[in-house]
This record gives sequence, C-alpha cells and structure tokens, in this order.
Amino acid sequence: MTDQPTTIDFSTFIFSLGSSALIYLGATPNPQTQKMEKNLDAARQNIEILDLLKEKTKGNLTEDEQKLMDNLLHSLRMNYVEAKNKEETKK
Repeated sequence: MTDQPTTIDFSTFIFSLGSSALIYLGATPNPQTQKMEKNLDAARQNIEILDLLKEKTKGNLTEDEQKLMDNLLHSLRMNYVEAKNKEETKK
C-alpha cells in the first residue's frame, strides 16, 4: 500500500469547512476527542467563510458544485439558527 496524499477538490474542501461547522454546532462529535463540543462563534465563522467562498467563486463553479454549496450553506444556517435558539432559551 502506498501513502499517496488524498486528492482535494473544491467539493472536498467545502465539505471540510462544513464538517468543522457541524462540530462547532455540537451536531457531530469532534473526531479527535470523540466528544460533542459547541462553539457557536466558530461555527458562524466557518459559515461566513463558506458564504465568502460562494460569492468569490460565483460563475466559476460547476452546476454540481454550486448546488452542493447552496445546500450545504442552507443546512448549516438552519442548524446554526436552531443551536442559537436553544442556547438563548437556556439563559
């Protein structure tokens, strides 16, 4: 078996940012610690980075990449609003 690096394309890159946001939202465990963690500021930052990428790559993405970006951002935003609302009701 060879240790060749994994090919990273645009979809893999945005999935990585999306996965980080989900970890920060407390929606999935941190793969390094296996613990659920929540950091809504960091989650918001990752969502904003994805939104920035969407704007900066407008017109340069394939149809599939654009759909992936749109769906990922929508899902993350909905999860963020839900997590933020839960946090505010605890106060």
